[in-house]
Amino acid sequence: MLLPNILLTGTPGVGKTTLGKELASRSGLTYINVGDLAREGQLYDGYDEEYDCPILDEDRVVDELENQMSEGGVIVDYHGCDFFPERWFHIVFVLKTDNSILYKRLENRGYNEKKLKDNVQCEIFQVLHEEALASYKEEIVHQLPSNKPEDLEDNINQILKWIEQWVKDHSS
Repeated sequence: MLLPNILLTGTPGVGKTTLGKELASRSGLTYINVGDLAREGQLYDGYDEEYDCPILDEDRVVDELENQMSEGGVIVDYHGCDFFPERWFHIVFVLKTDNSILYKRLENRGYNEKKLKDNVQCEIFQVLHEEALASYKEEIVHQLPSNKPEDLEDNINQILKWIEQWVKDHSS
């Protein structure tokens, strides 16, 4: 059976991982957190002192995921999306969170002041929504609110319905 590939993107702290893991457990799709994948495989290309984090080796990440993505049925979770091949994804969800909520979430993660400010600004200016629109066909890019537990449940149900319909439309 053919299964779709889904990209979950958005500023750090918007709830991609929570949504991705829950969606995978309810849909049977495979969940991949690109940050974890990079950590496990040491897929880095240096270190960013300013942001106090390693720099992702995007080419190696793409090579690492290529086979799985061509088989289908994968949920990819990452805060960037412009380096993934366009052919990989059937739908892209950009999660969006109110700035005050996002600020608190990132503060709880122990982000330093610069990282906090930059990520909240990134959200204010909808940087990742713009990046998704620039990287994929507009009709497959959708924004989802991610502020409260009810949003999570609504988003899961909405995406599960979409998967079901996609599978119906693509079964021979």
